[in-house]
Amino acid sequence: MKEAILYQKLEDGKVRCAVCGHRCTIAEGRRGICGVRENQGGSLYTLNYGVAVSVAIDPIEKKPLYHFMPGTKTYSFAAAGCNLCCAWCQNWEISQGPKPDKPIEGYEVHPKEHVRQALAHGCPSISYTYSEPTIFVEYALDTMILAQKEGLKNIWVTNGFMSPETLERIIPYLDAANVDLKGSRGDVYEKYCCAHAEPIMASLKILHQAGVHLEVTTLVVPGVNDRPEQLKEVAEFVANELSRDVPWHISRFFPAWKMMDVPVTPIETLRMAQAFGKDAGLKHIHLGNVH
Repeated sequence: MKEAILYQKLEDGKVRCAVCGHRCTIAEGRRGICGVRENQGGSLYTLNYGVAVSVAIDPIEKKPLYHFMPGTKTYSFAAAGCNLCCAWCQNWEISQGPKPDKPIEGYEVHPKEHVRQALAHGCPSISYTYSEPTIFVEYALDTMILAQKEGLKNIWVTNGFMSPETLERIIPYLDAANVDLKGSRGDVYEKYCCAHAEPIMASLKILHQAGVHLEVTTLVVPGVNDRPEQLKEVAEFVANELSRDVPWHISRFFPAWKMMDVPVTPIETLRMAQAFGKDAGLKHIHLGNVH
């Protein structure tokens, strides 16, 4: 447990968290939407600091990053919790596990140990992934600072629903990011993810303007974001608001969590999205979760 870095103390012992787009106002003894940031005595604490819930060594292409240090391995870890509640989450056990006030799962791993393990296994980078690094930003940031000093690259695999204040803190230490953009319309996020599209699109622009290597992933879910106009809007946003050089990963959905009765995304839908990307002028389009 550690005191949060981005919050404001309010009247009546309440606090307002500033780490993500929700900007939760949290009463004494309660947690934010993420399930891991708690008001204790009028101060905000992050409950998952130093508690890793998943650690692995992955091909960097699994993040997915296809145009940043290709062919290398990346040391990957996560802490429990997430500021979204996507109905199709494949890692829902760790992302939703602490909500609303359940124990924080995991085991103690100090930031120094993550860096030591990455170096010991010959990994040139550390990825903050599996759940949402925004909600363990204190843990991630301390690790990122140490990693940079040792010559390691830092990678975030993120939903992008963070605040400008969080971006300001991490960008000096951030080398690459894959951001999940589920759609450019708010209704997808509001209906299925407990969020809004605008802060995510703003985060993408800030990351790109800061020179962070950026790749975008869109998981195409039948009946959610697979209409032609939806896919075209995402392709045009990436091409026109970011850059035609930004890689776009179009991923196939498989049933998970609350959407076990939704069919697998047809290949034809991915091909349609790919065509929109080409029409928008995107130079790097990759289909994911397909053989």
